[in-house]
Amino acid sequence: MGFFSKDIRTLDDLFVHTLRDIYYAEKQVERTLPKMIGKATDPQLKAGFEKHLAQTKGHIGRVEQVFELHGIRAKTINCPAIDGILEEVGEVSSDIDDREVLDAALIASAQAIEHYGMTRYGTLIAWAKQLGRSDCANVLAKNLKDEQATDRKLTEMAEGRINLQAA
Repeated sequence: MGFFSKDIRTLDDLFVHTLRDIYYAEKQVERTLPKMIGKATDPQLKAGFEKHLAQTKGHIGRVEQVFELHGIRAKTINCPAIDGILEEVGEVSSDIDDREVLDAALIASAQAIEHYGMTRYGTLIAWAKQLGRSDCANVLAKNLKDEQATDRKLTEMAEGRINLQAA
């Protein structure tokens, strides 16, 4: 089913479709983060990725909670956008030999992942509110807050020392 599929007729249909999209994305990120942890050489970056892996597991649980609150079965749909971002993570991390440059590239890749999540969660929250589902919006807002905090921490690491070391 494409994003603007004939199966999407209402805002509720679009909400469910996008919820399934972020569910898939979070599950794919959960599978990719251990590889990023293994590639990272900076101890603080490695620890940050480990923390985000634990958060991602929580995100998955919250998305499952929203499915339940909304009265629908939790299931994924393929998301070519996150697949492309994660494919790029693998390509970039396999092409870089310098460990400081690799850490800078991993941060950039992680931020692409975070920004995707922020766009999806922000949209889902707005739609949930429009649909009168503040219960769902409140749960999703916790995931958005985590994504924003992780993005800020990655920026601080990059600007504080990782990019300088890579230069």
